[in-house]
Amino acid sequence: MRILAIMIVSLLITPMLHAQKLGNLMDKAKKVLSGEGLSDDEMGMGLKEALNLGTGDAVDFLSAENGFYKSVYKIALPEEAQQIVSKLSQLPGFGDLETNLVERMNRAAELAAKKAKPIFLAAIKGLTFKDVTNILMGEKDAATQYLQRTTQQALYDEFRPVIAAALDEVNARSLWKDAVTAYNKIPLVKKTNPDLDDHVTNRSLHGVFSLIEKKEEGIRTDVGQRSSDILRKVFAKQDGSASKS
Repeated sequence: MRILAIMIVSLLITPMLHAQKLGNLMDKAKKVLSGEGLSDDEMGMGLKEALNLGTGDAVDFLSAENGFYKSVYKIALPEEAQQIVSKLSQLPGFGDLETNLVERMNRAAELAAKKAKPIFLAAIKGLTFKDVTNILMGEKDAATQYLQRTTQQALYDEFRPVIAAALDEVNARSLWKDAVTAYNKIPLVKKTNPDLDDHVTNRSLHGVFSLIEKKEEGIRTDVGQRSSDILRKVFAKQDGSASKS
């Protein structure tokens, strides 16, 4: 009887042990697929790769010829400048003022965009584990927000002198100075002199961050844009979190 009891217990326990092992294997598989169990280094590497990819693509696109000028990121004249152009368009020598200014402003922005990569690289290298976690599990533009918060002023300081020099190189500021001087001589108009350097710098940065946000959204939502194993593994964690919420 004792032997029979042992055999019965064994028959009952063995399937339970197999089921437990199978359950453990399934749990491990789910963790891999959902990105759980990632090391801190893996999470950091994956997010940094994504940020380098997004910022690099954005800068390369906008710094190329016509990156600003013939794209949705094209920089228009500031509102105050449009008023000046409208008034001057009927005067001799100023018929193509807006066309000339807009092209020269956008050429300057394309030149300045080349300066962005080292600044973004420094910010990405400075990511802490807390930053990585907050970005990975945060809003769909959390990475872009982080970059704006940590690089906006440095980019502005780097861009502005380049844009000023570029505007001079294409004679945009000289053209603008002549336009403002002519405008301010018109009777009864309110004297004005919008800061072209500041406007082009701010609109350049707006274009850069808008494109980075688009790149971030692509990596977050489109598995096909995750071009390496580490990207696929790390962002699977984000996918798993989103499916649970």
